[in-house]
Amino acid sequence: MPQVATITSKRQLTIPVAIFQNLNLQKGQKVIVSEEEDSIKIEPAMALLDRLAGSVRVPKRFKGLSPNEIIKKAKEEYFSKR
Repeated sequence: MPQVATITSKRQLTIPVAIFQNLNLQKGQKVIVSEEEDSIKIEPAMALLDRLAGSVRVPKRFKGLSPNEIIKKAKEEYFSKR
């Protein structure tokens, strides 16, 4: 069922509680936001990772790490070279 939400002056959007709960979203969870035609699509980042699973080779230095740990380590490596 469609629900109304308001975009703040900081371009922030609060997800209505019913949708948040129905999708089993969690506070602090990463999501992917994309534009599709005249709409905004929001999906859990893990859903994208699940779709890509096995299609991208994970470098040895990232094996066994969670997605958040990989992002953190990759950022540290990238910015330490600058």
